[in-house]
Amino acid sequence: MTRLALYSRVAERSASLVIREYSTSFGLASRILSAGSRQHIDNVYALVRLADEIVDGVAVEAGLTTTEAGQQLDALESDTYRAMGTGYSTNLIVHAFALTARDVKIQKDIVEPFFTSMRMDLSDRVYTQESFDTYVYGSAEVVGLMCLAVFIRDEKPDPETARTLYNGARALGAAFQKVNFLRDLAADVDDLGRSYFPGVTIAAFTEEDKHRLCDDISDDLNAAARTIPLLPRDAARAVALAHGLFGRLNARIRATPAETVKSTRIRVNDIEKLAIAARVIVRGGK
Repeated sequence: MTRLALYSRVAERSASLVIREYSTSFGLASRILSAGSRQHIDNVYALVRLADEIVDGVAVEAGLTTTEAGQQLDALESDTYRAMGTGYSTNLIVHAFALTARDVKIQKDIVEPFFTSMRMDLSDRVYTQESFDTYVYGSAEVVGLMCLAVFIRDEKPDPETARTLYNGARALGAAFQKVNFLRDLAADVDDLGRSYFPGVTIAAFTEEDKHRLCDDISDDLNAAARTIPLLPRDAARAVALAHGLFGRLNARIRATPAETVKSTRIRVNDIEKLAIAARVIVRGGK
């Protein structure tokens, strides 16, 4: 084994550790992918998490100012583009992502919007519909497109199928992000000072607001569901599992009083997650 191959192996193992430690839902879905796809998805998730942690408080907890946190994000972005070009970074997570980007042809045009959205978290506190759409596209929809690039790396879908898959990946990413916003409603306002949903304030959050947001999420999930059968088999199972987990979470939020949603982080327990996983595996992602 060459020194670069050893370094790359350690980088990818580091990326896999990130998803295992940070996310039970995505980690569970990742584990039913084929080995090649699983590693690529781990690599994408790790970079996304690394950037997200900069803007969601870890840098500030470490004593950095918001300006300094922004400088760290800028440095991470620059390092990412450099690694995508050269195939090497001194940052193990960036190196792992670059391996994936180069292999499945993730381009700068869908990485750049991600960093733009992360930068918005350092300054924006209240969102208009326009800035909300921009944020969701960059923070989540393009991540769905990165994952899609992994899943169809060996496929050559016809133009119509490719468009359908593209729209489905964006819809699923949007749904995941909106569910996270809704279940973290109180924490985003109280801990981070952010209010993502346009026209929604936690002080006046109503049942009508909750159901309207849940309906929007359901629309995204329904749009995404129609594209799952078009994915390769292992990818379809993993995406169906993630889709099922977040669909269940959206249903739990819908059934929870708005007053409780304002103060409590709603979750799907481990037994429910395993039951959803079992159903997906038995059905093969259908």
